[in-house]
Amino acid sequence: MTDENVTRIFPPDALARLRELVDIDPSLAAGDLTDPRVRDRLADTEILITGWGCPVLDAGTLDAAPKLRAVLHAAGSVKGFATPAVWERGIVVSSAAAANALPVAEYTLAMILLAGKDVFAHRDRLRSERTFPYGQILPGIGNFGRRVGIVGASRIGRRVIELLRPFDLAVSLADPYVDEAGATALGVPLLPLDALLAGSEIVTIHAPQTPETRHLIGRRELALMPTGSVLINTARGSLVDHDALVEALRAERISAILDVTDPEPLPADSPLHDLPNAFVTPHLAGSQGNEVARLGLTVLNEAERLLSGGELEFRIDPEGLERVA
Repeated sequence: MTDENVTRIFPPDALARLRELVDIDPSLAAGDLTDPRVRDRLADTEILITGWGCPVLDAGTLDAAPKLRAVLHAAGSVKGFATPAVWERGIVVSSAAAANALPVAEYTLAMILLAGKDVFAHRDRLRSERTFPYGQILPGIGNFGRRVGIVGASRIGRRVIELLRPFDLAVSLADPYVDEAGATALGVPLLPLDALLAGSEIVTIHAPQTPETRHLIGRRELALMPTGSVLINTARGSLVDHDALVEALRAERISAILDVTDPEPLPADSPLHDLPNAFVTPHLAGSQGNEVARLGLTVLNEAERLLSGGELEFRIDPEGLERVA
């Protein structure tokens, strides 16, 4: 991982605990695995602890690490660095994606509740008019019985469903890999995507980025959403056709809350920066600040399991890798 992330992910107490478990040099953060200093250490390395900025683990790198038996990733997706050569050598890989899912789900929960109150539009109204109809009951807002559609029963999607349970919301799910029994276990009705879009006042996307999900929400799908509905995307920007989204926003049919965009970052002249019904945040729903220490804690727990001969709780199944973020 990158140098600056070591102390963020492993604060002093966590780093001390890690050093009790394994022989590790905290000063050796390898951003380049071809560096001779790093290459020499790889020969005896049994465990790689990785994070954001991890170089690709290709066959050449793995040849230099003949004793490597595990990669413990202190971040989310491993797709960017775990090549087929990793699985071919029988190296086990674990990810802290479940830990990273929690703050994304919390962000989504917050945005659903705020969107249900139409907080952003009313904040802007107060800011521009400097007055507000205090004491009046505002029609069309509120979270009692509001229909929320979850697109994708990913780790984050499932966590969002769990976090929404205490609220008086009508939650439904669309996911081609979930059957009726699976949806029943999650406590939500399963709908085709078109039906979910047409019947939801708030739609939140939690599907993985794959060739099949590119522009999953396009012009046709946006047209299915009811006037006044809200689209939330914390997954990947490519899942939404941004040209079609801008059209729908300019027509004032819907609103959007976007923590991810395509491209990312947005060009300075993107209309999404200025459209009043677009609320854009800079990809901060995932682990930030003190939350990244949770990723390090996940790795510590996985290291303990590995060294005691136990099963890793968050072991990656390469067969299902295509269907996860």
